[in-house]
Amino acid sequence: MMAAEQTIPKAVILFSGGLDSTTVLAIAQEQGYSCHCLSFRYGQKQTVELEKASRMAEKAGVTRHLILNLDLDRIGGSALTDSIEVPKDQLQDNPDADIPVTYVPARNTIFLSHAVAWAEVLGASDIFIGVNAVDYSGYPDCRPEFLEAFSTMANIGTRAGVEGKAPFTIHAPLLSMSKSEIISKGLSLGVDYAGTHSCYDPVEGKACGRCDACLLRLKGFAEAGLTDPAPYITKA
Repeated sequence: MMAAEQTIPKAVILFSGGLDSTTVLAIAQEQGYSCHCLSFRYGQKQTVELEKASRMAEKAGVTRHLILNLDLDRIGGSALTDSIEVPKDQLQDNPDADIPVTYVPARNTIFLSHAVAWAEVLGASDIFIGVNAVDYSGYPDCRPEFLEAFSTMANIGTRAGVEGKAPFTIHAPLLSMSKSEIISKGLSLGVDYAGTHSCYDPVEGKACGRCDACLLRLKGFAEAGLTDPAPYITKA
């Protein structure tokens, strides 16, 4: 008698096409998940990241890549969605420092809520997010306590969680890794970082090399003894 065919587990991956989320996608695929990538057109002032996300998702051969529309620019309050200028040449990598103007109010809460909704429809229990609590810009929704609280909320506020059919697990495999460690992990899994995009304020499709996201990324590659293959207007 033949063994019953094993069902491949499904996972929802929050996917921006950036360095972190692309590494997370590679990790989830390595773990054997059928990956459903979720990106957002949320009113950000640049669309390069979505173009990169679409290409990277296709290249990775994901099961599906869904892009949802949100109007967070109508709320504003962030340099990424409002008329506030993106800070340049002032790397902030101290988690205890003030929260920067590039923080988008409640963004990860909103993104994860949509991920949970899609996961519930798919019958998926696992959600992956590329937050990082070491080399990050001080965002409160990138911290372990936020992820723990959100996971609890998701499992008491959904049918899947209440009925216990598919309680949700929020995976943040990069949470305690430095940027250089993330890069090394991704390279070991075959990630091509030339196709990823992290910049907050790109110019003609190229990274500015001066915003917080660019400086953290460049610092990570330098600490790994590597050169970032992504295109830049200038590198600090």
